[in-house]
Amino acid sequence: MSRLPQDLEARLTAAAPAGVEFSAATDHYGVTVAWLGLASAADLSPVAALLKDMGARLSMITCAQPSVPEEEEEDDDSEDGEAKAEVAPKETPKTFGGTPFDGTSYEIDYHFDIAGDALTVIAYVPQGGSIASLTPLFRNADWHEREMMELYAVKVTDHPDPRRLFLDASVDGAVLERLIPFSTLVNAASTKGLWERLLAGKKGAA
Repeated sequence: MSRLPQDLEARLTAAAPAGVEFSAATDHYGVTVAWLGLASAADLSPVAALLKDMGARLSMITCAQPSVPEEEEEDDDSEDGEAKAEVAPKETPKTFGGTPFDGTSYEIDYHFDIAGDALTVIAYVPQGGSIASLTPLFRNADWHEREMMELYAVKVTDHPDPRRLFLDASVDGAVLERLIPFSTLVNAASTKGLWERLLAGKKGAA
């Protein structure tokens, strides 16, 4: 049986006037996992404040730049010799709140624990946009947000200490957007390449 409040969706909807997408599933162990997509990133703070009042704990914040969805191939039913009709350019897909899925926008996921059940709040931020810091409500958001700011070109407003967390000041920010593709990072190819360069350097020095 879910430990989430029965009126959770209604309360979250009231806290996010721009609109939400809510779904939840409970497994055979009775653990419920729920997802809340926000139409507007501006609704993050009031939603987080509501969750704070409910006793929720912020577990983690993750950020990514979703790829452009692949287009489905259309069947070519034209007969031989028949000229193909010009295909109109397709519009850039968007989230239900209007943020473009063009490979440059950000999906920021806030993972909360509520009495042993999980709720992930999803906010979408276009390139060049910003999102409010949750550090006034959840102190442990500090490092997550600082890491997000240096790995991506995401601006977190009203953060009390926006200094670099890991990267030296001489390194330009947003390294996951420019220097190391995420797909390369997750399959450990970047680590393999670094190791090969180190070995090559040792051989050259020998």
